[in-house]
Amino acid sequence: MDHTAFIASLSPQDKTALHARSDQRGLRHLAGHLGVLIAMALYVGLQLPLWPLMLLPYGITLMFLFTLSHECTHATPFAHPRLNDIVGHAVSLPLLLPFTWFRYFHLAHHKYTNDPDRDPELAGGGRPQTWRAYLIYLSGWGYWSANARTLWQHALGRVTAPYLPVRKHPAIIREARILLACYALLALSLFISPLALTLLVLPALIGQPFLRLYLLAEHGHCPPVANMLENTRTTLTNRIVRFLAWNMPYHAEHHAMPMVPFHALPDLHERVQAHLKSVSDGYASFTRDYARELGR
Repeated sequence: MDHTAFIASLSPQDKTALHARSDQRGLRHLAGHLGVLIAMALYVGLQLPLWPLMLLPYGITLMFLFTLSHECTHATPFAHPRLNDIVGHAVSLPLLLPFTWFRYFHLAHHKYTNDPDRDPELAGGGRPQTWRAYLIYLSGWGYWSANARTLWQHALGRVTAPYLPVRKHPAIIREARILLACYALLALSLFISPLALTLLVLPALIGQPFLRLYLLAEHGHCPPVANMLENTRTTLTNRIVRFLAWNMPYHAEHHAMPMVPFHALPDLHERVQAHLKSVSDGYASFTRDYARELGR
């Protein structure tokens, strides 16, 4: 059974229940994520005992705001659309990820998932196939450099990607200029205090490789077919990772029904798990399997 047949098998009542959004559940999860992040930031900022050791979990928690930004592109974490937009724009700063651009980039990824010619996630060579490419990928260099280049081009008024609607070009240009102004202010603040370096730049560099490992599992070594239950991987993992990733380890489920909010994905998983084609028993297991194939 592919994803279209599975969706057709659901009753209208089941579909309505799965698609129900909730401000309460979204805000509660957001409060938990931000609460952990703020507590760690205070520990680092106040330089409490052994504070450099806190940079790793803090950086990972900070970079996993990416999964919240991703959810907001679908307008599913919260019931009110405006709240999704506000949160999506707010978390773009530490991620170097302009939200309006990312929304349409990501929608194109959903439309052409794992299509080597049309999926924008595969532009520029696709996923790493050699150890050299793998290590560069894990470093985050490709992510930071590509996003910085995109941001700069958009700030100059050069919006060329075919998946970006013309009506959104002014908003994309304006957003890029606002973000660049924010980064310029953060750079100037370093002349007064190293806080931006300690709480933003360094943790982002440390945490990004862990986000790269997580994201590689979503589609790495999945076939370029139309079935979302096969071209996308679900990774079975623990509650901590599911919490940080806003339940996106249930990724095949998300691709099959992208308008199902994060809090309903465990329920969707229970319904569809018998039909999943690409499943890994944890991120360590996936990473070992992926590494084993490098260079072959």
